[in-house]
This record gives sequence, C-alpha cells and structure tokens, in this order.
Amino acid sequence: QVHLVESGGGLVQAEGSLRLSCAASGRTFSISTMGWFRQAPGKEREFLAAIMWTGGSTHYTDSVRGRFTISRDNAKNTGYLQMNTLKPEDTAVYYCTASYRTRGNVRQQTYYDSWGQGTQVTVSS
Repeated sequence: QVHLVESGGGLVQAEGSLRLSCAASGRTFSISTMGWFRQAPGKEREFLAAIMWTGGSTHYTDSVRGRFTISRDNAKNTGYLQMNTLKPEDTAVYYCTASYRTRGNVRQQTYYDSWGQGTQVTVSS
C-alpha cells in the first residue's frame, strides 16, 4: 500500500500560481503512475494530469494543458502539480493518486489504487 499526502493548497487570486506536492510513502517502488484529480462542489471528480513514474511521460486534460505542469522527483518519492494562470473555476479540492498498474486508462479513477486526503485550492476573482 502507498500512502499519499498532499500539501500546497490555499487561497490565491486569479492569474496567480500555486504548486501542489504529493509525498508518497510505503510501497513506493510499486508506483507506475502518479495522477492529479480535482472535485469542485456539486461536480464529479475530474482528471487533470498524470505522469509515468519511470520515464516521465505526461498526460493532461485539455482544460489545464499549458497552465498546469505535472512532475515528479523519484529520489524524494514526491510528485508535483505546478498551477499557473489560475482561474476562479479552478477552485476545487485537489487529489493526488497513485497506480501500480502497467496498462489501462490513466484518465480513469479506476486506474488508480491509492488516494490522498485532498487539499483545497480556492481562486478568488
């Protein structure tokens, strides 16, 4: 089992930036993919980005491509989500997630095996 802890959320003005971190512990050698999702009030949880733990290839949803950047530091067992040019509609709880799988759709919640507790991001206009 992998334990994930997010940090870095908070309140920011529109057009501002935040960097979220996701610290992994436990069976980190099993991680194949780390992803980020978010859930706004009254909405379904949505995929944002994913990164392959080995190789570093990335995937993004269209609404954040060019504004958000996913990365990871394997030595620190930590993933990051750099968020720039934030908009009020980016307000949500952001979740880090990790998968042990080697095949499947990284954009689907069912691909992932472990989830963090979430961190609130609020963007004011």
